Amino acid sequence: GQAEMWITKCLVGQSEWSEYFPDCGGTSQSPVDVVTTQTKYDPSLKPVTPLGYSQHGNNPFTIYNNGHTVVIELPDWMGLGGLPWLFTAVQMHLHWGSGGPSHGGSEHTINGLSADAELHVVHYNSELYTDLSAAMTQRNGLAVLGILIETGEEANPAFDNILNYLSRVRHADQKVSIPAFDIQLLLPEDLGRYYRYNGSLTTPPCHQSVLWTLFHQRVQISKRIFLTFSLIELIKLM
Repeated sequence: GQAEMWITKCLVGQSEWSEYFPDCGGTSQSPVDVVTTQTKYDPSLKPVTPLGYSQHGNNPFTIYNNGHTVVIELPDWMGLGGLPWLFTAVQMHLHWGSGGPSHGGSEHTINGLSADAELHVVHYNSELYTDLSAAMTQRNGLAVLGILIETGEEANPAFDNILNYLSRVRHADQKVSIPAFDIQLLLPEDLGRYYRYNGSLTTPPCHQSVLWTLFHQRVQISKRIFLTFSLIELIKLM
């Protein structure tokens, strides 16, 4: 499917990525460390506007393990406003570390500080392109929301909608249906404070096609539920 194109099934070490995927050696690569003293306030930027995130419908979502992460497919009536173009949702996926809480599993960092995990919500530019595969190689073809996740004592019922099913997708290529739920509840409350930059896919083929929005405010999940990530067997991209 289209969503599977987001992460290439590649066993090449990271130091060799650019040998096989030239874009991985490009100048606009993600993730980045956001150094807040080097950021500039841009008054032209609007708050991000999730469209249809809460209208999940009656059909279940699909969650699957693609060997590198856990992916949840999203219906195409979900989208993103507040950007120069309309973007249509495709999927979301998680990144986490192998060392458990406090071991920095996020991809982006802020002032050198990582979070325990990171959620990416992926959209393609549906004003300019017909689908994800057409958009993912083009500048401004994709828009991705980055949500930094930290662990604490507080439970987060919204994330339980995903994490409660991880044990059923422990192995690569396992796929299950889960009840649809309100995606907007996964986002931080403050959608107006974020870091925006032009970057890339964070894994091969590293296309420099992503308009990134990294929220400053983190969301929290419980340490207990976070440990369910350790159940997932992945082929790590070294």
